[in-house]
Amino acid sequence: MLFAMVIGMLPSTGAAQAHGTVINPASRAYQCWKTWGNQHTNPAMQQQDPMCWQAFQANPDTMWNWMSQLRDGLAGQFQARTPDGQLCSNALSRNNSVNQPGAWKATNVSPNFTVQMYDQASHGADYFRVYVTKQGFNRATQQVGWGNLDLIATTGRYAPAQNISFNVSVSGRTGGHVLFVIWKASHMDQTYMWCSDINIT
Repeated sequence: MLFAMVIGMLPSTGAAQAHGTVINPASRAYQCWKTWGNQHTNPAMQQQDPMCWQAFQANPDTMWNWMSQLRDGLAGQFQARTPDGQLCSNALSRNNSVNQPGAWKATNVSPNFTVQMYDQASHGADYFRVYVTKQGFNRATQQVGWGNLDLIATTGRYAPAQNISFNVSVSGRTGGHVLFVIWKASHMDQTYMWCSDINIT
């Protein structure tokens, strides 16, 4: 029911701009938009959610276009063509604010949980690759690099649909971490990458 309510809150976007993101646990840009989109000029954000504050100050478009964090033509060369420290932005300079370490709001998760992805344009997926930071990674002070991550899941294909979900396990880890998800869309060679902050309880 909660998932349906969240989807009902999503903005209407033209098909040319509509893509998707991980909405649970919320990707960084989506979390900022969901929490502050209707009050993005509220000065209280600076104290209550400093990472979203710096992101809105750097480029509000990062949050307004949270569906559009994509690159074309990577041909599966994700690591070779995405430098350390630029994973959370998918190496898009306009979204560099989401690469910054700090006190990002985190979603509480159990060691086994469900990732929910919203794909407004129903592109489908060739696969998802899901990574989580190693135990001891400090998301408050460290940018995410490939050496900080462990691959925990690679899914199969998903038919075109707006709502896609799959289960992952982060057992053996506790506390604050970053979940890093790669979505290889099936309609063309189009790749999305996002970071979601989680607290494993």
